[in-house]
Amino acid sequence: MDLIVFDLDGTLLNSTSEISPFTKETLTLLGEKGIAYTLATGRTMLSAESILEGNNFDLPQAYNNGVTIWDPKTQNLILENLLSDEEISKIIGLADSQGITPFVHAIDDQYYFIYHAAPGHQVEKELISTRYRNVKAKIFPIEALPANAQVTNISMIGVAEAIKPILRELRKDPNLIAYSGPAIEGDQYRWMDILHNKASKGAAVATIKNWLGATQIICFGDSENDLSLFQLADESYAPENAKDNLKEAASAVIGPNYKDGVAHFLRERFSL
Repeated sequence: MDLIVFDLDGTLLNSTSEISPFTKETLTLLGEKGIAYTLATGRTMLSAESILEGNNFDLPQAYNNGVTIWDPKTQNLILENLLSDEEISKIIGLADSQGITPFVHAIDDQYYFIYHAAPGHQVEKELISTRYRNVKAKIFPIEALPANAQVTNISMIGVAEAIKPILRELRKDPNLIAYSGPAIEGDQYRWMDILHNKASKGAAVATIKNWLGATQIICFGDSENDLSLFQLADESYAPENAKDNLKEAASAVIGPNYKDGVAHFLRERFSL
């Protein structure tokens, strides 16, 4: 059994972070042929929910760069490699030292939570009002973060001059991994996402592969957090817009995400 695994942003999604009509039709054709597919994303379950709706993503899925595995059929949630209290305190302290608001993401069997300090910059205020207020998360001040919270990751956004020193310090910690890149909010901003070093898309997909009895993994990704997935996969494909190290690691480079590169490749690869 082949199992296709998609990254979302920059890969399956187009430049407006949507599944295009052509890609949607391609997913339907995969389903009609009985070809299994799922996703492994840095997004949370909530931020991906509206994007995936109506596209038959029925198999177990990896979120938060592999910290969260969700099986929509059984409603089973697995959390692995959560951040410890000590790691959470360290990340929050580093963010505070640069005047950056950390967004602490936590989950339990029923709810998704976002804890944050008072935003100090307009870009942070807009993130809260436009993105976080539109998801089904319970939002609390960071002071309300309980000691036993199951924290999957901590994210932040800010000007590059503030984010880069935090990133340098975090990368000195062997227990943490931090991903960062340009933010869609503007060229002067960078986002950052921090999680436990043992968490990865590759590890989560290996678990899913075993559950499903898949024999071959075919994956698509565009960024650093997809490297572990590429290492696991039998075939790995990077869109033209991917980072150079992903293109070097890939089995082949395909068309860019903004031209439905993944969908065009799949139609040819599986004669859809």
